[in-house]
Amino acid sequence: MLESLWDGVNRLIPGYEGRNAPVVPVVRLSGMIGKITRFRPGLTLASVAPLLKKAFSIKAAPAVALVIDSPGGSPVQSHLIYKRIRTLAAEKEKQVVVFVEDVCASGGYMIACAGDEIVVDPASIVGSIGVVSAGFGFVGAMNKLGIERRVYTSGHSKVILDPFQPEKPEDVARLKAIQEEVHDWFIDLVRARRGDVLAKDKDEEIFSGMFWSGKTAVSLGLADRTGDLRAVLEEKFGDKVRLKVFSTERSLFGRRSGVGIADALGAAMADTVLSELDERAMRDRYRI
Repeated sequence: MLESLWDGVNRLIPGYEGRNAPVVPVVRLSGMIGKITRFRPGLTLASVAPLLKKAFSIKAAPAVALVIDSPGGSPVQSHLIYKRIRTLAAEKEKQVVVFVEDVCASGGYMIACAGDEIVVDPASIVGSIGVVSAGFGFVGAMNKLGIERRVYTSGHSKVILDPFQPEKPEDVARLKAIQEEVHDWFIDLVRARRGDVLAKDKDEEIFSGMFWSGKTAVSLGLADRTGDLRAVLEEKFGDKVRLKVFSTERSLFGRRSGVGIADALGAAMADTVLSELDERAMRDRYRI
C-alpha cells in the first residue's frame, strides 16, 4: 500500500521522481592538449583539474562520464590528465565511462585510456598512437635573400635542429631516439589499460601511428562499443538518469586581463584566430 502511495505522489508531482534518479557528472574535454594561448587555453591539468574534482566529488554518482573530442597535443599534459582521472577514480571508487565524439587521437586517446569503458560513434576517428615533431627549414630561403644569421651559444647543442641552419644527421638521430622513448612509454600505457581486449597479432598496426573509424577501433580493441552518451547511460543507470555537465570551454573573456577592453578585444581576436588555425591544421589530418 505504501508503494502505491509513493507511485501516486510521483505521478501527481512533475519532476518529483527525478529528484531520486541517479546523477552522472559529464566532463567535456574538447580541443588541443597543452596548447595555451592568452585568451584560449588548451586542455591542461590546470584547466581540467577543478572540473574533475567537482565531478568525482558527487558522492551519489555511480560513475563519471568523459566526453572527449581532441586531436591530441602535449604528451606530458595528456599523461597528467590521465593520471588525475585514474587517481580520482580510485579514491572515489567511481567507474569512468569515456565517450568519443569526432576525434580521439594521440594524446586524446591517451586520456581516453583512463576510462574503464570507451564508447565511440561508428564514424569517430580513433588512434594515432605515435609521436610526431614537425617544422620548417629556411636555409635555402635565407641564402636567396642574402640573410646571414648570427647565433652565439655556450653549449654546442643549444641550437640543435635550428630551422635556419642545415639539418645534421646526428641531431635528427637524437630527436628520433627521444620520440622512440616516448612512443614506447605510450605503448606501455595502452597495453596496461587495454591489453586484455586488444586484437591479437595486431601490435604493429595498432601502434604504428595509424588511425581508424570508431567501428574498426572496436574490432581492434581500442574501444569497447559503439553508442552515444544518453543511450548508454540510460542503459546502465535507467531512463531517469540525470546528467550534470562540466565543460572546459570558455568565452572570449573567460579569463581576466589587466589590459583595456579595446586592447583585450584585439589581442583576443588575433590569439583566437591563430589558435583556431593551429587546431584546424591538427584536426584536418583526421577529416573524412
